[in-house]
Amino acid sequence: MIPTEDASARKREIEEKLKQEQETLSFIRENLEKSDQLTKGMVSILSSFESRLMQLENSIIPVHKQTENLQRLQENVDKTLSCMDHVISYYHVAKDTDKIIREGPTGRLDEYLACIAKIQKAVEYFQDNNPDSPELNTVKARFEKGKELLEGEFRSLLTRYSKPVPPILILDAISVDEELELVQDEVVLEHLPEAVLQDIICIAGWLVEYGRNQDFMNVYFQIRSNQLDRSIKGLKDHFRKNSASSGVPYSPAVQTKRKDTPTKKAPRRPGTIRKAQNLLKQYSQHGLDGKKGGSNLNPLEGKDDVLDIEIDSYIHCISAFVKLAQSEYSLLTEIIPEHHQKKTFDSLIQEALDNLMLEGENIVTAARRAIMRHDYSAVLTIFPILKHLKMTKPDFDTTLQGTAASTKNKLPTLITSMETIGAKALEEFADSIKNDPDKEYNMPKDGTVHELTSNAILFLQQLLDFHETAGAMLASQETSSSTGSSASEFNKKLLSTYICKVLGNLQLNLLSKSKVYEDSALSAIFLHNNYNYTLKSLEKSDLIQLVTVTQKKAEASYRELIEKEIQTYQLVFYCLEPDTFHSGAGFNDGLEELCKIQKGWAIPDKEQRDFIRQAQKKVVSDAYRAFLCANIFFTKNPEKYHKYRPEEVEEMIEKLFDTSA
Repeated sequence: MIPTEDASARKREIEEKLKQEQETLSFIRENLEKSDQLTKGMVSILSSFESRLMQLENSIIPVHKQTENLQRLQENVDKTLSCMDHVISYYHVAKDTDKIIREGPTGRLDEYLACIAKIQKAVEYFQDNNPDSPELNTVKARFEKGKELLEGEFRSLLTRYSKPVPPILILDAISVDEELELVQDEVVLEHLPEAVLQDIICIAGWLVEYGRNQDFMNVYFQIRSNQLDRSIKGLKDHFRKNSASSGVPYSPAVQTKRKDTPTKKAPRRPGTIRKAQNLLKQYSQHGLDGKKGGSNLNPLEGKDDVLDIEIDSYIHCISAFVKLAQSEYSLLTEIIPEHHQKKTFDSLIQEALDNLMLEGENIVTAARRAIMRHDYSAVLTIFPILKHLKMTKPDFDTTLQGTAASTKNKLPTLITSMETIGAKALEEFADSIKNDPDKEYNMPKDGTVHELTSNAILFLQQLLDFHETAGAMLASQETSSSTGSSASEFNKKLLSTYICKVLGNLQLNLLSKSKVYEDSALSAIFLHNNYNYTLKSLEKSDLIQLVTVTQKKAEASYRELIEKEIQTYQLVFYCLEPDTFHSGAGFNDGLEELCKIQKGWAIPDKEQRDFIRQAQKKVVSDAYRAFLCANIFFTKNPEKYHKYRPEEVEEMIEKLFDTSA
């Protein structure tokens, strides 16, 4: 059992806790009541606020909508006013732009184009909105007037500032191409001042985009075509005026662009051409038929320098055309729309190109006429030109890319014409060597080299300087030919065959001519001189290398011919051996007669002359000494038969072929 005191204490403790819990519960109830009151108050306030918001919304929304409508109306009014101002401005464009249009674009292109743009917009407005209005016709007329003045400005700028390129600058530009490795600054052909060029480009762009007019392209090619042609003609005139006096019509200006390097001259024809022409002129004056003055060759008679200048001029004009045409195309691409560039360029170069081709055809025609007169030296003028044309053809082809086929074919046609007439001249020359008539009065009385031989060799020597060109000439007439790397060898063989043909024809003709001489010894001397001259000329000029391409033993054959004629000549002196005469007096008379006759004969080659003399001295002197020893005791008057001492006989033979003795 629990004690009574403990139970009382426990009870009091429980009662205390109960009292506290009741107090806490009472506090919570009071707070809940307060909270309920606050909640009811808040709900009442919120309900009142919501009611007021609804009232406000119902009042504000109509006002907002009304304000929005007013703003929209204001914007529409502003836009309408702006449009009205804009439209009204179109009606004033003609008046506002009248002064600027009348004064033209010169000196104020940007302002003028801005003015034209206003007029163009007015035209577009009236076309879209009021096509029947008189204002449309007014602004249209103003626009056309403005466009017309722009086209005039385009023409005026081109005409005023397009000048022929100075000949000296052209020559410097060509020299640059010839010697690029020595040039620090490339020569630039500036056709128009930069500011003017930019104005022209601007006008051209406007005319293409807005003017819808291509007439300016015709204006462009006509003006530039004229300047291109004048530039080339100016170069030609420069040659004619300066070449004869100074020898070289080149400018020293390029030297300022090089360091310690003289201006390189453009390629000139080898000097042997002029030498051959001078000698062939003499040949032509006698003619292949042997008649004095038989040739009608006028261009070479006292006009060699003029001919040289004309040929050099033409060669330089060809190079100048390529350089200038390339420069013109570069300029054209900045001004002319891309899809019109090739056609415009084709038209631009036609006049200058046609003039060059016509000049080339005139050269061919002149050569053809000269060949008809049997003046085969005319082909020598074609060689350097044809060589240059073929060298220049790749640049021509590149420059003329995109032009019409008829334009591209002009140079190949000229090359073909030159090759054809050149091949004809070569073949007819070979035939003329074979058929040159045997005329007694045309034969050298001293048995020296015939002018047929010297001129034939001179003619052939020119083929060395132009062997590729000459070979191609001959190949152009062949039905079968080679291409690629073998073409050169094929052409070389053809040229070798041709040279051998000429030499063969020459040999046959010389044999025929030698029969004109009544004296067989003189005939032998004549053949010896001509064969020896031919061989020495072949060796000296390296023609022998071309000959041996097809005739390996040509050199040996000529030496055999020379030896044969020496032996034929020596037979004459064998008749002077003393034992062939009944007396020494006959020997004396025969020796004197031979020496008298042969003193006037000629052997130009000193080496050959000395060799023949020594051989004859040995034959005659040895025989004469033997004769003297054998007959000294069989005559009472030895001076009658022994007129000359052996030393005197040798001296007489030593004076053979010496007209001064």
